[in-house]
Amino acid sequence: MSHITPLVVAFKTLTLVMGGLITYLAAKAYRRTGSPALRALALGFGIVTAGAAIAGALDQLFAGDQSTALAIESALTTIGFGVILYSLYAD
Repeated sequence: MSHITPLVVAFKTLTLVMGGLITYLAAKAYRRTGSPALRALALGFGIVTAGAAIAGALDQLFAGDQSTALAIESALTTIGFGVILYSLYAD
């Protein structure tokens, strides 16, 4: 284990906590207003957060290939940001 791993784990944990809170608050706002844009926003942030969680799990728990974890995280981040972008234009 390198000396950088605890730092990465700490940042990943903060990413999951903050991403989870943003997802929760956006979903709560959607339930309150019924706005499709807020639903898409919650979904987008949920996808980005899930990507970070899956990549972290692959890297730490299953000792997976780091390039595979990075590819999965990057793909889910791209999809999530696409959904967030859509949410900015949804009525």
